[in-house]
Amino acid sequence: MQMIGKAGKAAAIAAIAALALTACGRAETGTTGGTSGGEAFPQNSSIGVALPQKTSENWVLAEKLFNDGLNGAGFKADVQFANGGVSEQQNQISAMVTKGAKVIIVGAIDGAQLGTQLKQAKDSGATIIAYDRLLLNTENVDYYVAYDNFKVGELQGQALLDGMKAKKPSGPYNIELFAGSPDDANAKVFFDGAMSILQPKIDDGTLKVLSGQKSFEQAVTQGWKAENAQRRADTLLTGSYGTASLDGVLSPNDTLARAVLTSVKAAGKPLPIITGQDSEVESVKSIMAGEQYSTINKDTRKLVEHAITMVKDIQAGKTPEINDDKSYNNTVKTVPAYLLDPVIVTKENVKTAYVDDPVLGPITK
Repeated sequence: MQMIGKAGKAAAIAAIAALALTACGRAETGTTGGTSGGEAFPQNSSIGVALPQKTSENWVLAEKLFNDGLNGAGFKADVQFANGGVSEQQNQISAMVTKGAKVIIVGAIDGAQLGTQLKQAKDSGATIIAYDRLLLNTENVDYYVAYDNFKVGELQGQALLDGMKAKKPSGPYNIELFAGSPDDANAKVFFDGAMSILQPKIDDGTLKVLSGQKSFEQAVTQGWKAENAQRRADTLLTGSYGTASLDGVLSPNDTLARAVLTSVKAAGKPLPIITGQDSEVESVKSIMAGEQYSTINKDTRKLVEHAITMVKDIQAGKTPEINDDKSYNNTVKTVPAYLLDPVIVTKENVKTAYVDDPVLGPITK
């Protein structure tokens, strides 16, 4: 895999820090420890889990895992989805505080819109864990647990290059760029990770973006909604690919990848190399069928398990383990983080990547 050097990472951090809604730099990792442990609390206390909208399979799975894991550990799980939007999530967090939640785990719809509720939670004595998405512009967050999202983007960018080269050994290659929702702090981090790999190839002419839409702001997909990605893909194909071939598409997740492939099929075009993320069932089947090129395995079970481990440590008055205390600046503070390693999955390793997964294992045999 092509890696960026320290100078490239520093430049990426500087660029990200300059944006108000982007709170995630990328720096050297590998530290352990964390902030000082808090005061222990009763094991049967309420633990709030505020999840975003059900936009992908991994969020639905997280709901079950949090309920089962927290209740099984003796806590009182209060797991809520905010399918009605940001205001609903704000109200849910306030209600968790009122119910006396000792820890509140937040998978934010919009990490920059929860400041008032997070202050309310901290004033009540609760510990705040940002889950999967960083909480922005607030000092009222204690820990962050996630997969290494910049690395996710790097893996996606390299997979796109590898897939196109395997299909057509020499360039140039025509590509289009898709990004996630701008209100999700992770979306820009995924995009910047991918562009750290792709931008040099754009600069030297190996990659051509025929639409000219190369910036994050031009590539975003509001709400991570498939229909928005498909509509944009329709427009791009009509406007820029009348006779030209589309060789590759950077897609930040599986839902959007399938939406783009639907658009390409409707246009009667050959399928491009396309990336994804989240190991959704239909996309794993698509990879096995030779349509979607890659996904990212970010095992939700491991992420929820570590979040619950953090809760157990906090309940016992211990300091939760972290492995990164430098990279995740939310514009107000650097949040101590525990990062898990993502894994790229293509047709080459799809049969071995999910051997322990109860859902995907049987599918990929």
